[in-house]
Parts: sequence; C-alpha cells; structure tokens
Amino acid sequence: MNRFLKNRGRLALRYIVPVASIFLLTAFQVRMWGGGGWRPNPIREGLPTAENGVRDRGFTFCRLLYQSVRQEAQGHGWNTDYPGSDYNFVTRLAELTTAKPARWEDGQPGFAVVRATQEELYECPFLFMSDVGTVGFSELEVVRLRDYLTKGGFIWVDDFWGDWAWQHWVGEITRVLPEYPIVDIDPDHMMMHALYEVENIPQIPSIQWWRRNGRRGTSERGRESETPHLRAIFDPEGRPLVVMTHNTDIADGWEREGEDYDFFYEFSPEAYALGINVVLYSLSH
Repeated sequence: MNRFLKNRGRLALRYIVPVASIFLLTAFQVRMWGGGGWRPNPIREGLPTAENGVRDRGFTFCRLLYQSVRQEAQGHGWNTDYPGSDYNFVTRLAELTTAKPARWEDGQPGFAVVRATQEELYECPFLFMSDVGTVGFSELEVVRLRDYLTKGGFIWVDDFWGDWAWQHWVGEITRVLPEYPIVDIDPDHMMMHALYEVENIPQIPSIQWWRRNGRRGTSERGRESETPHLRAIFDPEGRPLVVMTHNTDIADGWEREGEDYDFFYEFSPEAYALGINVVLYSLSH
C-alpha cells in the first residue's frame, strides 16, 4: 500500500474517537442500541422491501439463522448480540463511509435474518454469524452454503472462544468447504488497511464478562483464549469466502456503544474500524 493510503487510514482512525463521543451523546436520541435498548418484534426475517413491495437494493446486514447443537458459556446461538450489533453497525457504516444501507418500509436500517434454505440467501453478498462454536448444519444447509459461497457469497463469523468452540466450528465449515485451507491474516494484509489502519486484532470481551471481572482483562477463557485471531478461507483466485474472528467479540463493541461510557471508549472504535475494513474488503473482492 502506498504512503498516502496509509496516512489516510491513520488520519481516519484518529477521528473515530472524537466522532464517537458524538455517537455516545446521540445514541438514545436516534434509538441506537444500548442502555436497555429495544428489540424488533417479530424478527426481521427476509430482506428489506419498500412500501410498494420492491426490494431495497442498498447494503443489508444479513445474519444467518442456524440451529445450535451444543452450548457455550454466555452464548445464545444465532441471535447472540442481535439485533443491536446489526442495527448499530449498519447505521455507523452509512455515517463513516459512502455506503448506502437498505431500509425497511418503516425506516429502520437494513439488517435482516435469513436461513440457508431461503432463496433470499443469494441476495446477501454479506452474511454474519455469532457463537458459531454451537452451530450444526444440516446436509441441505451444507449444500446451500457451499453453493452460496462459491457463487460469490461471503460469511463473517465472530464471538466464539477457546479450543473446543474453534474445533467444533472447523468441523462444520470443513463440511462446507473441505478443499480450502484456513489461514491466518497477517497485519500486512489489505483487509487490515481497507480504510482504517488496524495494527492488531482487538480482543473485545462481552460487556457482562468485563463487568463481572471488575472491568479488567479481555480473555473470557483465561490462558486458553488469551490470543485473538483473524483467520480466513480464500478461493484459488484470492477472493475471501469466510472470515473468522476467534477469541474476541467484535460485535459487542457495536451492540453496547450506548450502554457503558468506559466500555464504549475502550472497545467500540476498534470494533468499528475492523468491522468496516472487513465489509469493505469483502464487497470489493
């Protein structure tokens, strides 16, 4: 990357924190998630459509609804961090980039829930999954997800901790993409510099764990999870198929932005910087 782009990224990251203070002050006025929050009812399943029934083609944060076959401490399965992280991320993506988010007919930003068996899956260039150490794909879901990924789709999985969760996830994603290796993303990779300069993978704990731990430390499984990882699966042409943030909860940095002043300043700017980088890189490759 040339020096101009690196300097631009550093400059942009410098301004996340002062801009973030404005986010915090306005979070409740614009119904951002945090401080009690709110939940859409029912779940927004499918993709956003306008009042006339025409599908909104703006960016939609699609979350995959899956079946859990085991439990993880503090995890809730597919809806971990939902809907706050999804709502907040789409809103901030629109504010910090030129991306145009989709909107539902009631004006809410374009976050949605889809299943691997739905046709809407193929209209989501971006899929997000949380707590994937609990997922169990059916045979049909394996076939559909493989088809989705090899036709141009992308999945980001987040918020799973420790060796057991990692091994379980590897077993499931290997069923989908058995021929492609999982590789570590090094600090020099363009994904780390797509817009913001992210020098290291931030380890972000859940806000509940952080509070119980006296607002100290970040590793939810002690020594077992002390190192956060950014890993990926690429196709032979170098296109990212799956990105994995392990031993960290990036989405909690989005979800809890309006809930705790100290947690916000400690974790949210880095969470948004990495999140925006991953989305921009995946959509441009």
